[in-house]
Amino acid sequence: MSGSTQRLLTIVGPTSVGKTALSLELAKRFDGEIISGDSMQFYRGMDIGTAKATEAEREAIPHYLIDICDPDEEFTVADFQRACVALIKDINARRKLPMLVGGTGLYVQSVIYDYKFSAAGEDEAYREEMKEFVAKYGKEALHAKLAAVDQETANRLHPNDVKRVIRALEVHHVTGMPMSEYQTRSEESPYNLLLIGLTMDRTQLYERINRRVDAMVAEGLVEEVEGLLAKGYNASLRSMQALGYKEIIAYLEGQMAREEAIELIKKRTRNFAKRQLTWFRAMKDIIWFDVTPINGQPLASIYESIYETVAGKFG
Repeated sequence: MSGSTQRLLTIVGPTSVGKTALSLELAKRFDGEIISGDSMQFYRGMDIGTAKATEAEREAIPHYLIDICDPDEEFTVADFQRACVALIKDINARRKLPMLVGGTGLYVQSVIYDYKFSAAGEDEAYREEMKEFVAKYGKEALHAKLAAVDQETANRLHPNDVKRVIRALEVHHVTGMPMSEYQTRSEESPYNLLLIGLTMDRTQLYERINRRVDAMVAEGLVEEVEGLLAKGYNASLRSMQALGYKEIIAYLEGQMAREEAIELIKKRTRNFAKRQLTWFRAMKDIIWFDVTPINGQPLASIYESIYETVAGKFG
């Protein structure tokens, strides 16, 4: 681990595992400030479906990188990394504890292991050719094309993430080398890092996901999506491809029934949680805590262990 004096507490884990609640408690106990590591919480107006901290929670504890751009604006992982590095330095300078909290694995890793991003050239004609390819043959065929030349990047990108799949293909086309060789990372973190991972019994986690989706719908997810569409944000935007938004748009456009859309959100979110766990389990340096409730109640001893671990690192 790096000998850096720049402290960083990072909390990762699958959606619905309880990262937000834990981070708020840790921030109170250790004078922390929270940086969101969720790539969908950047967008204004996308509140319910991205499970942002409430206004009251954000007033009690400073939160950063939430509501920083509109749904039709781009905020790349490289942009996120630059913003995070500056925030971590600023928060440390004020003798507070920076806390990076979220479930978007690539974004979190880009910060804690100092990823270096590709400066490879562009080939607009090739990019257009790939857009025509996906329109004709589909997302899975495009993803298979990437897997044939850059298996590592293909493993990291979902077939639905067409823009990034095309970019990775473009980098290979221009340079003859895989994107994975450009996105190099440090073996050691540049920070005085404590990396906490939360996990939970899969059955209970899936039940929590199902309940959360029902709560989002009850809180007005459909109306939130209607409002975004009314402002001109449409399904072609990357932001509107987010879990919960894509499915509600399909319902509103008459492509499926309301209940079908809700069940699809639950299914896709469960699948997403599974992918998150696979990603995080491949990361080194994580100290894992199983926060599975017993008889519906959080296990106090587990949370005390987490508090003791943080106190032992940062006092």
